[in-house]
Amino acid sequence: MSDVIGKALSLWGFDGAGCRLIAARENKVYRVDRDGAAYALRLHRPGYCSEAELRSELQWMAAADAGGIHVPSPVPSADGKLLHTIDGVAVDVLSWLGGTPLGKTGTPLAVADRLGLFRAIGREMARLHAVSDAWALPDGFIRRRWDRDGLLGEAPVWDRFWDNPTLSPEDRALFLHLRVVAAADLKAREGALDYGLIHADLVRENIILDAGRVQLIDFDDSGFGFRLFDIATTLLRNRPEPDFEALKTALLDGYRSQRDLDLDALDLFLALRAATYVGWIISRMREDGSVARNARFVTTARDLAEAYLSKGEASS
Repeated sequence: MSDVIGKALSLWGFDGAGCRLIAARENKVYRVDRDGAAYALRLHRPGYCSEAELRSELQWMAAADAGGIHVPSPVPSADGKLLHTIDGVAVDVLSWLGGTPLGKTGTPLAVADRLGLFRAIGREMARLHAVSDAWALPDGFIRRRWDRDGLLGEAPVWDRFWDNPTLSPEDRALFLHLRVVAAADLKAREGALDYGLIHADLVRENIILDAGRVQLIDFDDSGFGFRLFDIATTLLRNRPEPDFEALKTALLDGYRSQRDLDLDALDLFLALRAATYVGWIISRMREDGSVARNARFVTTARDLAEAYLSKGEASS
């Protein structure tokens, strides 16, 4: 992989620059320091996104940056291209955003002015959606779709959660029931639900705080989807907080201070978002910590599925 990094540094005119690994999650991200400036060199996981999808992601990030959203902006290589494939690995470079992540999933949230911060996150999320709606998509733009098929179809974006091999018979039956009921619910609501480009992964690690400024990174899972899916993603990872209901209210108030959003289906999207992680973990069962993560994902999805389904039964 060092050959790929060396070739990438040369393509971007960064020969001799300092380079160190910062993150190795879905992609490998390196910090490059050159002439007093910092950049993020990304080596994309082969097979996850096509080159057309990656170019589209970069185009959207550039549009969000131009619209005043605090996101990394694509940096063209010496020949003006935003994306190169080097020895089979797709590579790009982004501007570096200073600051620190909101927190780490699974650990207590340690920030000052928690409610003010969540209002700010809601506002920034709404601004991203508004800027995206105002942007004219370029020819050839393509990203994944977190629509009804992408969540509940035969080949979901993040695998078939109801087929997770660790499920008990009871949990499998529950998730199959969730799939049927949620699909019918989504079909009935689709014309009324707010749908467009979404980040799709606004978890704590992807929200960077810098002197009170909320910045959004890691658009790897972005695409077309329901705006409530973005809301649900952020809320889901903060459910263990003792003041979760207050944080939830603050996030929603912040969002709705910028644009309208019908919240009637929020319980549906909380259940769906939780279920996607039960599918996501299927291909990662051999990774360190996967047993504990899988158990946590299943428990969370079970709780939210039961809450959503019982609410529907009570109203029928």
